[in-house]
Amino acid sequence: MNMASKKLRRAGLPQELCKRLSRHQITTCQDFLCLSLLELMKVTGQSYWNVQKLLHTVSQACAPRMQTVYEMKMKRTTNPSSAFLPTTLGDLDKILHGGIACGSLTEITGPSGCGKTQFCIMMSLLATFPTSLGGLDGAVIYIDTESAFSAERLLEMARHRFPDYFATEEKLVLIASRIHLYREFTCDSVLKRIESLEEEIISKNAKLVVIDSVASVVRKEFDTKLQGNLQQRSNLLSREASILKYLAEEFSIPVILTNQITTWLSDGLAVQADPLSPADDFSLSEGSRNGESGYVTAALGNTWSHSVNTRLILQYLDSQTRQLLVAKSPIAPFTSFLYRIENSGFVLQVTAARILLAQKWKQEELPTVEEWRLKLTDYAELDKLTGKIRYQRDQKFIEDWGRFTDYLKGICDEQITFVGFQETL
Repeated sequence: MNMASKKLRRAGLPQELCKRLSRHQITTCQDFLCLSLLELMKVTGQSYWNVQKLLHTVSQACAPRMQTVYEMKMKRTTNPSSAFLPTTLGDLDKILHGGIACGSLTEITGPSGCGKTQFCIMMSLLATFPTSLGGLDGAVIYIDTESAFSAERLLEMARHRFPDYFATEEKLVLIASRIHLYREFTCDSVLKRIESLEEEIISKNAKLVVIDSVASVVRKEFDTKLQGNLQQRSNLLSREASILKYLAEEFSIPVILTNQITTWLSDGLAVQADPLSPADDFSLSEGSRNGESGYVTAALGNTWSHSVNTRLILQYLDSQTRQLLVAKSPIAPFTSFLYRIENSGFVLQVTAARILLAQKWKQEELPTVEEWRLKLTDYAELDKLTGKIRYQRDQKFIEDWGRFTDYLKGICDEQITFVGFQETL
């Protein structure tokens, strides 16, 4: 989306003039700048010189503004609360330097049932909170393409996650009234809604936009095996991503999108992954179909993949265990967490063993968990062909890892399951 699509009422023109122009279907900077001087004099009722001034004002409003890296850094330093929307998941926020980044697109990807919608509902709740409590103190625009949003779940999450804050019914009503839900079930309706978001963000003081899910309507309407469909789908997704990026940057708000997964087979075909299968299949797996090899990845292709700034993957390790991966981020390393979903929403798993271990290490000044992670990463090598993590089994690593596991066994009760390094292996 180019800057010429900015609405005239945000370009510094008098509101009365904007109303007059809108009666002639002139609502954006592009509409205004595409008219000749004579046409502008006619529709505005202004003199030649006044129209010249108006042209200058509108041109300045839609021209890209130069900003130095230092200015960007100082803006975030002076007002760090506006740079991120905290997830309230401490370790995840630490890795992401504060939470979900404002001014960018964050994608939540994973198979059905892993909690993508639950995550979106939780973030919608948090965005409405006052800034003093870590929220953005604004409204939320939630575009639901699968009828998955649940008002009852939102209120349940609010009561259990913040029981003191939501002690009265009035606060629940206030929070619920700030989340604006739109149900769109076709590609055209989703695109039209996205194109109208600028005015919605302004009028509702929206601080978060959620689309759950981008892939749902696109995959229903576009069969990429048919000639021309792939190009049409790519054009649609590029248009949507362009508008959403513009809105995120222009209003400095986070945009959260959910995506599905797809299985690519060795013959180059893509099929929808089994939504209930464990998703250790984000790496290559053998025997995906009739003995063919394949791998599971985020849906919608490379063009869309490069459009999002941050990607979080939710997946099953087994029938009981779920994992959150920070798979793509401009500021965070590849990281994994185990999580569960409770009445209060997402909860990262922290065991008694990890707490005890932290206390022991603090007392004895032993290496921190992060230092051990870095040590293990030094020995790790990502095999791009299989996506599996392999280790250089040299003698030093074996000795280091042996000492570390012996230490854990010595301080942990046998009944406690240690969580933290399994995902690294």
